[in-house]
Amino acid sequence: MAFESMKAALADVVAIPVTPFAEDGSLDTAAHRTLLRRLLDGGVRTLTPNGNTGEFYALTPEERLLVTKLTVKEAGDRATVLVGVGHDIPTAIEAARHARDAGAAMLMVHQPVHPYVSESGWVDYHRAIAEAVPELGIVPYIRNAQLSGERLAELGASCPNVIGVKYAVPDASRFAAFSRDAGLDRFVWVAGLAEPYAPSYFASGATGFTSGLVNVAPSVSLEMLTALRAGDYPAAMKVWEQIRRFEELRAAHSSADNVTVVKEALAVLGLCRRDVRPPARELPESERAEVASIASGWPA
Repeated sequence: MAFESMKAALADVVAIPVTPFAEDGSLDTAAHRTLLRRLLDGGVRTLTPNGNTGEFYALTPEERLLVTKLTVKEAGDRATVLVGVGHDIPTAIEAARHARDAGAAMLMVHQPVHPYVSESGWVDYHRAIAEAVPELGIVPYIRNAQLSGERLAELGASCPNVIGVKYAVPDASRFAAFSRDAGLDRFVWVAGLAEPYAPSYFASGATGFTSGLVNVAPSVSLEMLTALRAGDYPAAMKVWEQIRRFEELRAAHSSADNVTVVKEALAVLGLCRRDVRPPARELPESERAEVASIASGWPA
C-alpha cells in the first residue's frame, strides 16, 4: 500500500477494537471476530489492534501477535490495519515485522514506557522501529506534553515512512502549536483523545480521530466524522452531546474505567463478556445501569 493510501486511511475514524476474553481468561477469538465484523459492516475502515482500548499492556506477547493476525485476516481488503507496538525496541521491532508479514499496512508506536524519556531518546526510539520496517507507515502515539514539535520534524526528516501522528495531549492550544512546529502538512494528524476532543482538534488541523466508543455504536462515531469533514461544527457538537456522559464515565478516576465502560456496554448488548484484566477492573454493579441505559439508546 502506498503511503498516500495509508494517509487517507488515517484521516478517518481510527477504531481501537476491544480484546474480548473468555470465561477462563483466554482470548475469546469467536467474540473478537464478531466484534470486528460488526465494525466493518458498520462502515469502519481503519482498525488498530493492540491499542489501549484493546488492553495492549495486559496482553502477553503471544496474545498481541494473535490479535494482529486475527485482525488482519478479518479486515481483508475491507479495512486498513494499524497495529499497536511498543515496549523495548527489540520487542517492538519483532512485533513490527510480524505485523508486516501478516499483511498490516501501518504501525502505531505506543508512547515509550520509561520513567526517563529524553526528547532525543524519543527520536532514537521511533527511528529504530521505523527503519526496521521502511515499507510500513509509522504513526507515533504522543502523550508527552513536554515533547516539542521540532523533534517530530526531525524524526520525519530522517524517516519518510513516519506519515501520521496520534496526538493525545489534552490541550487543543498545544496541539495547534505542536502540529505547526512539526509540519502541519507533513503528517496526518489524528485526534488521539477520541470524540470528546475531535471537534477542537479538527478546528486546528486534525483530519481523523481515534475511537473506543465505535465498538459500541459505529454509526455515532461516523456521524461525527461526516459532520467534521463538512465543517459543520454545530452538527458535530450534537453528536458530542450524545456521547458526552459515556465518555465522562470512561474518563472518571483518571481514566481507570476507560476500557471497562466500553466492555460493559458491549456486555449489555450481548456482544462479549465484561471481563477486563488487572490493573483495570470490572464496573461495579451500582454503576452498570447508567451504561446500559446509554448503550441501549444508540443505533448500532
